[in-house]
Amino acid sequence: MLEMIKQWYKRRFSDPHAVSLAAIILFGFITIYFFGHLIAPLLVAIVLAYLLEWPVVQLNRVGLPRTLSVIIVLLLFVGLVTVAFVVLVPTVWQQIGNLVNDVPNMYLELQNYINSIPERYPEFATVTNVEFMFADMKNKFVGLGESLVKGSLASLISLATLGVYLILVPLLTFFLLKDKNEMLRMLGGILPKNRNLAYQVWYEMNDQISNYIRGKVLEILIVGGVSYLTFVVLDLRYSALLAVAVGLSVLIPYIGAAAVTVPIAIVGLFQWGLSPEFYSLLIAYGIIQALDGNVLVPVLFSEAVNLHPVAIIISVLVFGGLWGFWGIFFAIPLATLVKAVVNAFNHPQLEGSKNAATT
Repeated sequence: MLEMIKQWYKRRFSDPHAVSLAAIILFGFITIYFFGHLIAPLLVAIVLAYLLEWPVVQLNRVGLPRTLSVIIVLLLFVGLVTVAFVVLVPTVWQQIGNLVNDVPNMYLELQNYINSIPERYPEFATVTNVEFMFADMKNKFVGLGESLVKGSLASLISLATLGVYLILVPLLTFFLLKDKNEMLRMLGGILPKNRNLAYQVWYEMNDQISNYIRGKVLEILIVGGVSYLTFVVLDLRYSALLAVAVGLSVLIPYIGAAAVTVPIAIVGLFQWGLSPEFYSLLIAYGIIQALDGNVLVPVLFSEAVNLHPVAIIISVLVFGGLWGFWGIFFAIPLATLVKAVVNAFNHPQLEGSKNAATT
């Protein structure tokens, strides 16, 4: 067993380029894992820089200087985000308040329905079982309420962090866009000299990450917008709140769509019961998800998501457990990175250098 491990190590790490690639990946993993919370504004700025690089390049090709292009694009982006927040946040906040006020009524309706189960289905449920189930559900509601209160207190503390983000992130994004080439040259001077495989992985991942971030933002806007229009046409309560949830659910492939189905079904069930309107809601939501998965995702991401669904779900679970939100957001690019690294280690250039070293 030990000899087999030694042979594998010599086969994979006898080339200095492979060692450099492994060292770079290990350093990046350690940095993000242990210091990710400290450099979170930088991570957000990097995401925004990837998102805004394309319009900056287009303005630069027209003839505008890069600095002026960055200023124009960044001002337009900040303006659009501000307008979206001014229009969307009050509506969503109001609907959250309405939902909180309606929860007691929903709870009473659910209680009455559960109490009527023994009368409707005496062969399946007894009064004792129903009372036990109701008590257990009551305890869960109490625990949920306590969690919400704690979350509200924590959100007050996070307001200071939000203020820091609002100042640092635009500044970091501006300098990342403006001085991109200088920063890449400086980074190249720090990295090991034997970095051909690292460059190979970088070139393979750079465009994919950029396309992925732009595509994911477009997917959120399109899916959320279509869901909002659909919910408004169906006259569903809390349409803006649920549409935002549907839009953000695309950040978590497969799992997000399944999770957001529950609140939509619950709201529709309490509003209409088992009626044609409720089934129309489920059918419309199913059509939106089907079009998203089978039409929109292939168009937006093309080969960037050339991964098996099992690999995507595993990457969401693993990287989400390691890095939380950012691990979930970058689950697909990180899975693609793992695939690119494996391909790099099996690259003919690496095999040729090993053969040359042995001869």
